[in-house]
Amino acid sequence: MASSRDGRSSSASSHSGSNIPPNRSSIRTPKRPRPTTGGAYDEKSTDFLCPVCFNLIEEAHITKCGHTYCYSCITKSIESQKRCPKCNSALAMEQIFPNFLLNDLIKKHKLRMNGYDALGITRDSSGEFASSADGLRDFVASESQNLTLPDVNVMLEVLTQRKQLLEAESCAAQNRLLLEFLKHLLKQKRERQAQIAKEITIIEYDIEEVSNKLREVHSKCPTLEDVERTAAGASETDASTVNAMKKEMIEIIDNIGTSTGRREESSSLEGPSRPNTSLAMRRRRMHAYFDDFVDCYFSTRSKDIFFGKEGLDKSSKPALEPNPGLDQFRESLIKFSTYNSLRILATLNYSSDLFNNSTIVSSIEFDKDNEFFAIAGVTKRIKVFDYSGVIKDVVSIHYPCIEMVSRSKISCVSWNTYHKSTLASSDYEGTVTIWDASTGQRTKTYQEHEKRCWSVDFNCVDTRLIASGSDDARVKLYSLNEEHSVATLEAKANVCCVKFNPRSSSHLAFGSADHCVHYYDLRNMKEAVAIFKGHKKAVSYVKFLNSEEIVSASTDSQLKMWNINTPYCLRSFLGHINEKNFVGLATDGDYVACGSENNALYVYYKGLSKKLFSYKFEAIEGVLEQERREDDMNEFVSAVCWKQNSNVVVAANSRGIINILELV
Repeated sequence: MASSRDGRSSSASSHSGSNIPPNRSSIRTPKRPRPTTGGAYDEKSTDFLCPVCFNLIEEAHITKCGHTYCYSCITKSIESQKRCPKCNSALAMEQIFPNFLLNDLIKKHKLRMNGYDALGITRDSSGEFASSADGLRDFVASESQNLTLPDVNVMLEVLTQRKQLLEAESCAAQNRLLLEFLKHLLKQKRERQAQIAKEITIIEYDIEEVSNKLREVHSKCPTLEDVERTAAGASETDASTVNAMKKEMIEIIDNIGTSTGRREESSSLEGPSRPNTSLAMRRRRMHAYFDDFVDCYFSTRSKDIFFGKEGLDKSSKPALEPNPGLDQFRESLIKFSTYNSLRILATLNYSSDLFNNSTIVSSIEFDKDNEFFAIAGVTKRIKVFDYSGVIKDVVSIHYPCIEMVSRSKISCVSWNTYHKSTLASSDYEGTVTIWDASTGQRTKTYQEHEKRCWSVDFNCVDTRLIASGSDDARVKLYSLNEEHSVATLEAKANVCCVKFNPRSSSHLAFGSADHCVHYYDLRNMKEAVAIFKGHKKAVSYVKFLNSEEIVSASTDSQLKMWNINTPYCLRSFLGHINEKNFVGLATDGDYVACGSENNALYVYYKGLSKKLFSYKFEAIEGVLEQERREDDMNEFVSAVCWKQNSNVVVAANSRGIINILELV
């Protein structure tokens, strides 16, 4: 490339050095030497010639010694000499084979030669084919002296017409491409328009339905006159009680009136004398998460959008016909806006040793009656606390009801849902231990895992059945009646968590280092019922929201929700940080709580992907903790447990601080 640039510059400088412009008539177009045609041998590439007949090979066959001939030539040679014509090797008919590749190449060569002949293109002395443009230029340059004016006019007319035709074809091709794009765009927009029209119809239908319900509720409420008459008819001794009831009733009626729009004008004139703080707060939170609510609304109403309600004649429908999709969204809206924050109820420590750095809490679990909760972790101790006692005590130091000591660091605990005092634990040595929490004694030990056991879980239906998952890529099943495991499920990667379906004795889910959630029916352990794929890293926790929905946690900083009947992720929950540690996961069926590596607890509602709120653990507990805080900057929430059928969450962090929190 450099040499070509140098060549152009030197040519330009030679012209610029002279002030006399070149004489145009003195410049002659150099004539390209016209290629000459040779005999039949020159017209063919020597690569495709038969060594016997020197023609293009017909039906190419190759010999065992590697030489190729026409089929007829080699067969004649074998019949007469029984030798290869080139190397004189002994040869028989069964030692020649068709050369399919060479046959294909020869066919293409023939087609190419025929095409060049048809175009009048010849080869030059170097064997290269001259282009048709070069041939035309040579013809014009050589024959221009013999052309008359009529000949030139005819040629110009023909060339002009040809130019117009080529330009028209080019323009048509470009416009055809543009037309195809515009048609496809119009199709997409019309489909979107139809979709929006369906969505608008559903929204209008739902607005009418909700308005009818509000009108019906308001019509059943007593009016102010009814309250006044009731108060006037009451005895004087009950006057104070009636007045209090009267005031409360007026506030309720006012709020209902505001909701239906009847008192909007008067309330705006009265100012903030009786503001509906709860409704106002919920309204603000609704608008803050409006886009998420839109997605949630259309996901619950998608069935009606795609299957027929878009053509709904609202006048013919009963005013209060049951609407499962709308009822489901109403429930989501209410539950999302019910709570605003987390409030701390009590704090306790997993370890009383202030100088012990290994105080990570691995697992927290409530017993079947939510009366006691067990805390276990790397100190090799399981501590059982009385929940009501911890909440009532005003002291900062709480003592466990009973304490059990393990031989190794504990990774998980699980209470039996039938026998109140029966507790199972798994540890870093791969041991599964059954404890009697009333006496603190071991009742059974299973040492069948070859590596660290991360998770253990009691079956809620068959309460004798236990499952455990380990780094040895196995899920073990045990029965309280047996001394050894009753079944083994082989996984392909480390098993990080295991959980039974709460409504089934034979269905189990586990999370694995292969980034997947596996769902099995234990009656057929050869293959999974479903494998849920979507996480980008190992799945560290699996919990059931209900009998059909699963939530999983992974070190890709995401929670994902699945339905056991569909392989697709229903929703991803984002906001917390989780890249390398087990941070805890818990759910009460509607809300999901998980830990984070920024030393905070995050709470999500299952219907929305964004967090509801979070609670940050205190960085420093006291003066004695200052040095320790400077040494350890990697604190994280390590365990979470939900007190079922309540709004209470218990969470612990890597420093062994346990907070009992209430959603308010």
